[in-house]
Formats: sequence, C-alpha cells, structure tokens
Amino acid sequence: MTRPLFDPSKVVGPPPPTKADRGDPPLTVTAAAALISNALERALPRRLAIVGEISGLSVRTHWYFRLKDDNAVLDCVMFTSALRRVGFKPADGQKVVLTGRVEFYSKQGRTQFYAETMESVGAGELEQRFRALCAELKSLGWFDPERKRPLPTFPRRIAVITSRTGAALQDILVTAKRRCPAVEVATIDARVQGEDAADEIAAAVRWVSSKHESLGIDALLVTRGGGSIEDLWAFNERIVAQAIVECAIPVVAAIGHETDTTIAELVADVRAATPTQAAMLLTPDRSALADELAQASRRLRSLLSWLFDRKRDRLASLDRHIHHAAQARAVRARLRLERASARLDASRPAAVLEARRTAAAQLAAKLDRAILLAVERRRNRIDSLERELIIAGPASVLARGYSVTTDERGAVIRSTIAAIPGARVTTRVADGSFHSRIEGGSQDATTPAIPPVRIPARTRRTPGEPPDQMKLF
Repeated sequence: MTRPLFDPSKVVGPPPPTKADRGDPPLTVTAAAALISNALERALPRRLAIVGEISGLSVRTHWYFRLKDDNAVLDCVMFTSALRRVGFKPADGQKVVLTGRVEFYSKQGRTQFYAETMESVGAGELEQRFRALCAELKSLGWFDPERKRPLPTFPRRIAVITSRTGAALQDILVTAKRRCPAVEVATIDARVQGEDAADEIAAAVRWVSSKHESLGIDALLVTRGGGSIEDLWAFNERIVAQAIVECAIPVVAAIGHETDTTIAELVADVRAATPTQAAMLLTPDRSALADELAQASRRLRSLLSWLFDRKRDRLASLDRHIHHAAQARAVRARLRLERASARLDASRPAAVLEARRTAAAQLAAKLDRAILLAVERRRNRIDSLERELIIAGPASVLARGYSVTTDERGAVIRSTIAAIPGARVTTRVADGSFHSRIEGGSQDATTPAIPPVRIPARTRRTPGEPPDQMKLF
C-alpha cells in the first residue's frame, strides 16, 4: 500500500505556549494569521497531490476554482506561471489531479491550495449525470423550442420560488417594484440546495400550477443565486424538470450566474441570465409603458382629429348635397306646378275660347296671306300671258308687215283656193284696212303659207279648289 499523502505521525504537536496562553495581552490579527500559516507549514508536507472535481471555475489572469468530492470542498488557485504547463482547458465537473501546496492567505483569511500542475482524470460523476439526463430529456422533446410558451405581456401576479433568505429574492422584489408596482409578486419559500431541495422545489412548482387560476398567477419564476455545481444540483434533478414541463403557466428559470447552465433552465419556457433579468422579463417597464401610452394617446388624438375632420367634411358635403337636392326638387316641383297651372289655365272655357279665337285669327291671317299670294301669282301669270298674247296676236303680226284678208262674210282667206275672182275682199294691215276685188290669182309654191294662230281656251277652276291652285291660261 502507498503511504497516505497526510501522515498524522509526522505532526510535530502543538506549538509552544504563547503569551496569550499565559494570560498575556491578545495578539493582533496579523500575528494570529502568522501563527496559523506557521502551523500549516509545520503540519503539512510541502507538496501534496489531490484528486477531485472542478467546480466554480473562474478564468481570469489566474484560475480560481474549487476542488470537491462528495464530502468536502477546497478552494484552489493556479497562477499564470503554472497555467502554461496545463495542456487542456478545464471545465466544471471535470475530474483532475492537482499537485501543489496548502497555504493560509492572510489578506482574505482563506486557506487555499496553490496548484502547480493539473492532470485530467475524466468527467466527474455529477457532470456525467448531468449529460446523461440532458440526453434523455432532449429525446423526450422537453428542450424543443416549439413547446416553449410566450410570457404574458401584462401579468396580474407572478410567483417566485426561491429561498426567502437569498439575495436573489431581494433583487427580484426591488426590480419588479421599480419597473411596475402594479404587478404583484407572490413568494414561495423553498430550499434551493441540499438533499431535500429538489423535492421542495418540485412540490412548490406543482402547487403554483394547481392554484394559479384562483390566485391570479400568470407566470412563475424559479431562481437562486450563484454557486458551485453541487450547490445548483437540485435544479438538475428530473423531478424538478418534470414539474416545470407540466406547469400550467409559463415558467422562467434564472439559476446561478450567466455562465451556469442547469436542466431547469433548459426545460423552462424562458431562461434568464440572472434573477434581476428574470424580473425584467416578467414585468413591463412603467416608464416605457408611459411612453407607449403617450404615443398611443397622440396617435388616438390624431386619428380622432382626422376622423372628426373627415366626418365634418362628409357632413358638409351631405348638407350641400341635400341643399342642392332640395333646391332641385323645389325647382322641379315649381316647374311641375307651373306646367299643371298652365294646363289648368289652358283648360278653362275662356282660355280655350281665347286660344281658339287666336288660332282662328292666325288661320284667317294665313288664309289672307295665301289668297293675296295666289292673286299676285295669278296677276303675274295673266300679265305674262297678256304679253305673250300681244306678241303672238294679229296686231303684232300685222305690225311686222303681215296682213289679213277676209271675204265679204268676214271669213279669213287662208288659201288661194278661197280667193274667188270678182269677189270683194277686205285687207287688214297694221294701221287700218282697205277693200279690193279679186281679179285672179295663182298659188306660188315658194311663198310660205301663214300658219294658223291657235288661241288656247281658259280652263275653268274646279269648284272647291283653293285660290292658290287656280290656273289661268
């Protein structure tokens, strides 16, 4: 068997009695811290090798973390000079072997293990359990974004499950009151670390889920402050994850610091980096609400003003339309009344008699004009015929050097055959006539015979024919 790293037989025993033990004045803090440091240096080996799981790793210029097992935790630090010899990047839950020394850091009053080397042993037990449960719950769809519910915009009341004595609760209460005092906060006290913490948290979630309607609770916040992986382990238990998934209202989880991740946060509807951020997510900002209300009020006033102007214009347009329509209707009615009155006046006996008298007078005037026109036409026709008759008459013919010879009976001698020798004849010329006796005669074929003059007879007017249809020949 190998000799244990710490051998009690090597302890040199208690230090010599001090002045304080002999009733001398008390030591200063610096002197007491020096005694503690000297005791550790004398009691412990200069170099120790320790195996455990990393927890609460903080990567800065130096590495600060805890090394733990099931029963104890040891604060550790590893300086930059030693980091260069580490060939991997450690993580919480990782099992490692550290070699180094234990010292008392008097400025902070802390006993720390100063690691000089670090070797990986493999994932720790808690890390393995965490990964296995994550794989199982992911296969069940508990991590799916599709099943996550949105948070209420204006919750009436929110419930907070956390430790009554934790700083996280005070941060939540202060933030919620500052942002929106109208949102009430109901607190459910539960242990957030330790053996029974997971059962208490799950029971509290189920109780809120069953009572949310009667209590007016619209959302639930499960939270606690920062800590190591073992401090936060209650939120990695399946019983808590199942209670959150089955909760009837949306659940926000804010566990530890921003770098911490728990199964409760993975199954919750919303994950917040810190309790303060969770309170901000669950409560509306009253200043932002006031701004939105002012903007909505301005938009509403603008809309109402626009609607008022539009309705006023519409009313004015309707008024004008109605006025014009009434005027048009009145005009139409007046015209109908005037036409009806005119018809009524026209139907009276005196009006009818006057109308017919006027019509008769118009017809008489028209008849007079027609008669005068017909007479004028006939007069012009007669004058024209008279001129034609004068032109074609015997006087005109005689005036041109012709003469007419008649026998004793007055019959016109038209041919030499009718000229009987010894007969007395009368010859008419243009300016008179003279008598002569026929001694003899002969017909000259070269002398043209005078054509007989035909005077047309006047055609009589048919009885009843209008004067304008009279024809004079």
